[in-house]
Amino acid sequence: MEQTAHAPALSVALALVAGMLAQILARHLSVPGIVLLLAAGVVLGPEALGLVLPASLGGALHVLVSFSVAVILFEGSLSLSLRRLRKEVTVIRQLVTVGALVTAAGGALAGHWIMGWSWRNALLFGTLVMVTGPTVINPLLRRIRVVRPVETVLEAEGIFVDAVGAITAVVALEVALRPPSEALSTFLRELALRWGVGLGLGLVAGALIARGLKSERWVPEELNNVFSLSLVLGLFQVSGALAPDSGVVAVIMAGLVVGNAGVTVRRELLVFKEQLTVLLIGMLFVLLAADVRLREVVALGWRGLLTVGVLMVLVRPLAVAVATRGSKLSWRERGFIAWLGPRGIVAAAVASLFATRLEAGGVEGGPALRALVFLVIAMTVVLQGLSGGWVAGLLGVRRAAPGGYVLLGANGLGRLVARVLRAAGARVTLVDVGTEACRRAEQEGFQVLFGDGLEERTLLRAQPEGREGFVGLTLNEAVNLLFAQKVRELDRRVRPVVALHRGHLGVRKEHAGEHGRVLFGDERNLDQWAAWSDKGQVLLERWRLVAPQVGSSVPGAEGALEELLLPVLLLREGRAQLYDNAAVLVGGDAVDYAFHTERAEAARSWLEAHGWRREEEAPEGAVGVTGLTPKFGQS
Repeated sequence: MEQTAHAPALSVALALVAGMLAQILARHLSVPGIVLLLAAGVVLGPEALGLVLPASLGGALHVLVSFSVAVILFEGSLSLSLRRLRKEVTVIRQLVTVGALVTAAGGALAGHWIMGWSWRNALLFGTLVMVTGPTVINPLLRRIRVVRPVETVLEAEGIFVDAVGAITAVVALEVALRPPSEALSTFLRELALRWGVGLGLGLVAGALIARGLKSERWVPEELNNVFSLSLVLGLFQVSGALAPDSGVVAVIMAGLVVGNAGVTVRRELLVFKEQLTVLLIGMLFVLLAADVRLREVVALGWRGLLTVGVLMVLVRPLAVAVATRGSKLSWRERGFIAWLGPRGIVAAAVASLFATRLEAGGVEGGPALRALVFLVIAMTVVLQGLSGGWVAGLLGVRRAAPGGYVLLGANGLGRLVARVLRAAGARVTLVDVGTEACRRAEQEGFQVLFGDGLEERTLLRAQPEGREGFVGLTLNEAVNLLFAQKVRELDRRVRPVVALHRGHLGVRKEHAGEHGRVLFGDERNLDQWAAWSDKGQVLLERWRLVAPQVGSSVPGAEGALEELLLPVLLLREGRAQLYDNAAVLVGGDAVDYAFHTERAEAARSWLEAHGWRREEEAPEGAVGVTGLTPKFGQS
């Protein structure tokens, strides 16, 4: 079939491509993705290049938006922890009720007094700007990294207020199109119907999805993702058929149930939904931005800009002040929440729906309403998104990255590496299931997490964000590799290092290359070094490579010193990192070596004969520092 620029399929395909490219470029430029998405939609839309034409989709645009919103809101609620929500439940409840009402009232007053609109259109505008939305809040929070209470409140508000705002707005539209005598009864009846149906179906569907994901007898593991996706899409549409627009509440409730049901594949499900959400957000913002006419936005003039300004600097702070009054949040935390209130995809989608329905009902003002909502989205995202990091720093609400290293294994060898890292100024957290190993590590002053490092909940307790490195140091190299794999699933940018046993055929260096690097530069006798360390038979010394000899300056290269020397830490130009198989030594490098006490002289003789000079012996197992204050890079 011949494709033209007006073909619906081509518009959707170009929106998908443009959405992904815009988000990739935004990552490189470190700007909010929605900024470039809106720009891409305008450029590709009918008023510029004319390549993306949402009008060509007809009614299919609303269907596409509905399916996408279902996935986006399910993914957002899936990541909400009830344990964290309970700590801030009062503030969240106030924000999505009282705060939302204040926002709606403020928006309505601004629409009436500043824009000069009728009370009907002004009230519709107020209900539209109640929402914030996870599509813009969550990416901003991942980039800014604020303290936990603020992050929890903003994430939860973005999810829950979407449900409150979307349903309230749609019901308000239905009321606006009916005789005034039926307004109040219709409003209350329709709200109750939508919330009741949405909550009930969402609870049942969430329990069904969680049960299916927990049992391979019900759902094969390879079908987990598509099983949950199909039920979420079906839930959204079935709920909407029973009570129009209740699907928003249903998918949010289902996500909460599944996310807090202890599903073992939750991480894989989250990754799948996150990737799908990124794809859909890009497509939707491009399509919806292309559906807005620039002349309509320009026609708003200074009144439009003033209205958005009032919403940002008066209405939002007032709503947050009322909602957080008497809470445990500090004034700095409340101030940041008051500043960060960007609108997202739900506001854009409902605004487009409003414009269509108002026009079909013969009511004036639909295009202007849609244009003003998009102006609110654009200005709040650009101004608040770009300034969010600066404001967070100014108010002191940025969450300090824990930094340092997470070591799986508190055995003798793990504690030896931990001492080296600590002596060089790095923070260390040890993870182990052995009671005695954890006790000894605590006695040495280390932070210890008792738990299985292969479980997601244990890794999350270790606060993986912002860590400099992850190290698998158990005496079982297969466990070390699994640990590296789990860490990589949490963050693909991380390159863990793992310790491997010498001579074990089951796991080789090539296997480690898939998930990380090999600690100590090569396979080693882990049991032997752990036992020596436990018995206090290990010395730690720093040696510097003065005159490197090609092919023989690296210990172990000749096959004679594998068990005499253990390179632990590499120091170069004031920076330090764990010694691994990627290390290439050059003149001037220093290495902290572990020696077995009975073979120390042989090891020292080899080092001296191959271009190394001893700097200082470390007292009592701590690395000696010889005027060098290393800074850690990525291991």
